[in-house]
Amino acid sequence: MEWKNYPYQFDGLEHYLSRIQDKKARLDAFHPLPEAAFRNIKNSLSLEWTYNSNSIEGNTLTLQETKMVIEDGLTIRGKSLREHFEAVNHQEAIEFVEHLVSDQYVLKANDILDVHGLVLQKIEKEFAGRYRNSGVRISGANFSPPNALKVDALMEDLIQWVTAETNPLEVFVKATIFHHRFVWIHPFFDGNGRTVRLLFNLLLMKAGFPPAIILKNDRKKYYDALNKANLGDYGKLLLLVMQALERSLDIYLGNFSNTYDQYQSISAIVTEPDFPYGQEYISLLARQGKIDAFKEGRNWLTTKEAVIEYMKLRQRKSVKKVVV
Repeated sequence: MEWKNYPYQFDGLEHYLSRIQDKKARLDAFHPLPEAAFRNIKNSLSLEWTYNSNSIEGNTLTLQETKMVIEDGLTIRGKSLREHFEAVNHQEAIEFVEHLVSDQYVLKANDILDVHGLVLQKIEKEFAGRYRNSGVRISGANFSPPNALKVDALMEDLIQWVTAETNPLEVFVKATIFHHRFVWIHPFFDGNGRTVRLLFNLLLMKAGFPPAIILKNDRKKYYDALNKANLGDYGKLLLLVMQALERSLDIYLGNFSNTYDQYQSISAIVTEPDFPYGQEYISLLARQGKIDAFKEGRNWLTTKEAVIEYMKLRQRKSVKKVVV
């Protein structure tokens, strides 16, 4: 199947798209954001971004240790020099990506190479900012990356596709497909994951969204979703990206309104008097993106109102089917 025509539907996608667009509109209504508050949230998310992206690739620095390395320039006992460099490199790459963001920005091959160069600087200088020139194999993946001789042409094709003004896809759908296709091409010997998570967020931020941060705790789910995309199904990967994006939107909204305070752990909600649904069922709805929820660590947070809204929507659909 032609990769550009892969299906990306999943149950409830239209409702999810509407919810994300609504939250973005609500956040846009707060603009211009207070500078101090905005800087504080942005710095906090950047730190989370560096920590989670590096952790997915095996870096063992904790979030607090990552903060100490980046902000205080400290050396963490028992951690390798490479892990320290990975933290500093990724933070510098984020700053470079943020510098590129503008309404008029168009992704270019040189920028991809520059981002990769920053990710691997001080670590693997001979490979930093250069496409691979030989074959690679990926442990645990269900595919083999294409021949190195095809990398330049494949990357050029991908860049042309994602930057085409005639491309009708929603930006987060387009960014998700770009994310997968980049991983499939695997244009570099090392640093592909960190680089693509920077680049696909560049596409999102250009469109006015905050970065979507794939969490370390979702590492297995993330790799499973990429493998499913290799087989032609983008649904799981798109859901994961949209959940990450919604979490960032909720963090921003929570700092400029009282909405964040309304979210509770699912275990707390289901113990409320007369609540008719169990924890396992509500957790399933959250994982499937069918209710307004986001993840903190290993716990899902949602609101009682979000669950009730979903149930009412489901009942309306059931009645409509019966009538028809």
